[in-house]
This record gives sequence, C-alpha cells and structure tokens, in this order.
Amino acid sequence: MNIYEEFKSKAKRPLKNIGLILLIITAILLSFSSAYTINEQEQAVLTTFGVAKPVAEPGLHFKIPFIQKVQKVNTTINGFSIGYDTSSNEVTEEEAVMITSDFNFVDVDFFVEYKVVDPVKAVYASQEPVSILNNMAQSCIRTVIGSYDVDSVLTTGKNEIQSVIKEKIVEQLDAYDIGIQLISITIQDSEPPTKEVMESFKAVETAKQDKETAINNANKYRNEKLPAAEAQVDKIIKSAEAQKEERINEANGQVARFNAMYKEYKKNPVVTKERMFYEAMEEVLPELEVIIDGTNGVDKVLPIKSFFEINSNETSAAADTNAKKGDE
Repeated sequence: MNIYEEFKSKAKRPLKNIGLILLIITAILLSFSSAYTINEQEQAVLTTFGVAKPVAEPGLHFKIPFIQKVQKVNTTINGFSIGYDTSSNEVTEEEAVMITSDFNFVDVDFFVEYKVVDPVKAVYASQEPVSILNNMAQSCIRTVIGSYDVDSVLTTGKNEIQSVIKEKIVEQLDAYDIGIQLISITIQDSEPPTKEVMESFKAVETAKQDKETAINNANKYRNEKLPAAEAQVDKIIKSAEAQKEERINEANGQVARFNAMYKEYKKNPVVTKERMFYEAMEEVLPELEVIIDGTNGVDKVLPIKSFFEINSNETSAAADTNAKKGDE
C-alpha cells in the first residue's frame, strides 16, 4: 500500500465517526420533537396535513415530526373583567361608563367567566375567540343596561340584568360557534360616575331603607293593635246584642202583662182600677199607712200619718244613702 492509499484510509475513519454522531444527534432531536405531554387541565389539537382532531387524554403522546402539528388549549375556567383593571382595580371609563333608559350615566363593572369546550373550534374557528367574547359581552351589556332605568341598575335590578345579559351572550355564542362556553357574568359594582351624583343616590337609597323601616314598624304596630281592637269590637257587639235581647224580652214581658191586665180589666173594670191604684200608691209611697173606708159605696182613703212626715222621712233616707255613697 502506497502513501496515498494509507492517507485515504485514515481520513475515512473520522468521517464515519462524525456521520455516526450526527445520526445519533438527529435521532435524539426527532425523538424529542415527536413527543408531547398533555396535562390534566389541558387538551390538544393535533393537525395532520390540515386535518385537525382533539386529543383529550392526559399524559405522554407522540406525533410525526414536520408532518403533524400540536397546539395545546387550556380547558379550565378562565375570566376577564369589563370596566376595571384587575391588577390595579382602577375603573376603565371607556368600558364602564354607560347610559340608562332614563338618560342617566352609570359606572358598571362586570366579570366574565368562560371555558373552552371545543378545542378545535377554539383554535381554528376564529383567530382570537376570547377577544370575540369580550366584544360580544360589551355589546350585550350596553344593550341591556340601556333598557333599564338607573334605579334598577344601581339597586333592585342587578340579578335580572345579569340573567338577561347572559342569555343574549349565550345566544350569540351559539350562533358564532367558536368553541367557548360562557360560565357566568356578574356585576361587581355599579355606581354613579361623579361624587355628587353618588351622594344623591346614596341619599335616595337611605330614604328607601327608611321607608321600608317605617312600613315595617307600621305593620308591626297594626299587628299588635288590631287583635285587641277586634276583640273590643267583638265585645261591644256581643254586649249590644245581649242588651237588645234583654230589651226585647222585657218589652215582650210588659206586653204580656199588659194583655193579661187588659183581660182582667174587661172582666172587672172597677176592681182592676182599684188594684192598679193601690199598686201604684205602694210604689210611690211604700211607707204610707192608710185606712180605706168603703161605707156608703164610696172608698175613702184616710192616712194615719201626715204626707209631709212621710216625704221628710223619705228625703232624709235618700240623703243618708247619698252620703254613704260619697264616703265610699
């Protein structure tokens, strides 16, 4: 073997070693580029010659290098704010300031929660699905806020407004079909845009609370007094009914006595008149002592005591009775 052939054989040995090294390095690079991992909270979109399919199983997966492409998608619940900056908590006026149906301005802050439900559509149906959802939400928010008065937006209508906005966004998401699902949209805060107006609304809210307190106190007082008043009314009615029955019975008794007396009067008028006279005298002058003389066919009443003496005794007795009552 001449010198040239010996040199040529020695030069081939390093080239073979370099080629082997390059082959090993290429194999290692290909193995790394063909493997990918999916976490529990992720899904992947595997694209082969322009055809995409989702890969949902977590763990280690492989792809064909330079032919297949993988894009990972976060499928957890995410969110973004409208009307304020979450990092600084400052109001974003171009998003927060809105006008109500009664032409008042309000600052309303929202927080939107969403998640990816179709990774393929989230990657390929639109370029920026989250931006589309953001614009969609702002449009629906302004439309709904513009249909309510300022009092509803600031106080009593928040839950209803949130529900209506969510329905509108869901309808539009279904129409656009970009692979995103709306989880919730909530009003974080709503207030007038200026300090003076804010104070006025606070005063109105305080007045409403005072009104509710006054109404509750009035209802409480009514509930306390009404049963007693109803019981008193019932007592008065029953007493009146009892007096009515008593008067009716008394009147019926007097009618019965009068009718009986009239029957006797028709039978013996003279005797009945005398009896009635004597009974009347007994009631008028119960202590009168008389002698009745019926000789010669004429009844004569002869008092044993003087009428003046009887009257004086009755007067003194009545005075004693009144004095005892006064002492009591």
